[in-house]
Amino acid sequence: MFFLVSFQIFSLGYCPTGEWLAVGMESSNVEVLHVSKPDKYQLHLHESCVLSLKFAYCGKWFVSTGKDNLLNAWRTPYGSSIFQSKESSSVLSCDISPDDQFIVTGSGDKKATVYEVIY
Repeated sequence: MFFLVSFQIFSLGYCPTGEWLAVGMESSNVEVLHVSKPDKYQLHLHESCVLSLKFAYCGKWFVSTGKDNLLNAWRTPYGSSIFQSKESSSVLSCDISPDDQFIVTGSGDKKATVYEVIY
């Protein structure tokens, strides 16, 4: 199986439930693709290329980061925005703790930022 998208792929995230693949693109969009059906969602909150993606271990949400200094959190799969945070530099990478309680980002200004997830 393969997926065809319209722009260069900069980042990928695979949902722990096994149903969804998030694709971060040069175009600033995130596409969420079902792995066995034609279902697809396009998300448009970034203003520049999407550099990293990570799903929460529960699979109910995921985060994306970008060259636009943004961290976005989205609901799986349809992508309603949970929150957005602007950092001082491009957000190059991200990860989520195994208990889904913390998000950590790494940015171009050599900083790691830890966010506590409260829900």
